[in-house]
Amino acid sequence: MAKSVSNLEQTFLLALILAEILYFCGLLKVNMLENIAGLLDEVAQFKSTNKDEIEQFRLKFNGKKGVLSELFEAFKQIPNEHKKEAGQKINALKQAFQQKYDELKNATKTEVVSAEEDLTRPGFPLEYGSRHPISLVKNRIIDIFKSIGFAVADGPEIEDDWHNFTALNLPEYHPARDMQDTFFIEKDPDVLLRTHTSSVQIRYMEENEPPIRILAPGRVFRNEAISSRSHCIFHQIEGLYIDKNVSYADLKQTLQFFTLELFGKSKIRLRPSYFPFTEPSAEVDVYWGLNSETDYRITKGTGWLEIMGCGMVDPAVLQNVNINPDEFSGFAFGMGIERIVMLLHQMGDIRMFFENDKRMLEQFKSL
Repeated sequence: MAKSVSNLEQTFLLALILAEILYFCGLLKVNMLENIAGLLDEVAQFKSTNKDEIEQFRLKFNGKKGVLSELFEAFKQIPNEHKKEAGQKINALKQAFQQKYDELKNATKTEVVSAEEDLTRPGFPLEYGSRHPISLVKNRIIDIFKSIGFAVADGPEIEDDWHNFTALNLPEYHPARDMQDTFFIEKDPDVLLRTHTSSVQIRYMEENEPPIRILAPGRVFRNEAISSRSHCIFHQIEGLYIDKNVSYADLKQTLQFFTLELFGKSKIRLRPSYFPFTEPSAEVDVYWGLNSETDYRITKGTGWLEIMGCGMVDPAVLQNVNINPDEFSGFAFGMGIERIVMLLHQMGDIRMFFENDKRMLEQFKSL
């Protein structure tokens, strides 16, 4: 027959179990603190310049199964009244380890550099790039006209018929369209690669009211045979000035200022010509002179050199963009940038601009 246990005996047994638990927790705390003290001492005394040893040191303390991970796991078993003290000790160990590890890594980096590299040796020569000659001259032209109030405008290279031809007084089947061999988009005959940057002027006038004073630089495309003097891709820069009482004299004075600033030559002449979007129209020549054999060659012995076309904006163009030609007038001009570059730097082949030959480009590093 089972022997019954009295209430007194039950109380005694519970007290004994509680005492054992408290003893175990206290022992756990004491052991943990002693263990941390030993680990702190180990961290302080560790020294090495070997990368492998330093990595093993890291894994021992901060690896997935390292010392710090085990301590944080054991920390969960510590009674709440002892957690503050134990947590402070664990954090102190973690900080001591991290500081030691960072010091060892930095020392190792310094040692590797000093051992393998001579910091007193000169560095490798650096290759300096340069702007393309077309960009150099384009920026120079823009700066000149900016100094007298012109702003820069931009537009798409893929245009529609209205902005590239019709609005510029070149309606469909106009014979003057034959002056510009055009790349049309096969899927849409109304879409084409722009043949001049005059299309930018149309877009700007549609969206802005006079006074207007802009430059329109950019690439243009014409279906021409490639040779030393022509290319199917080239760059233009065109100017437009619209305001009240703008005269032909204003145009000539503007162009004379430009040629003096760019070429250092002030003598120009305007020869009558034809452009559908200007009336009257003219070709602009600058007197280059005959001071050398090169001057004779590039001017064909005349001393005069053609640099651009210009004219007064045709009233029909103003009407197409809803500007009253009875109230406003203006002038426009345009030039090929490649031609200007070839004149300034005595280059005889336009194809050089598109071949990316480093021997040619390196000549412009100092500009």
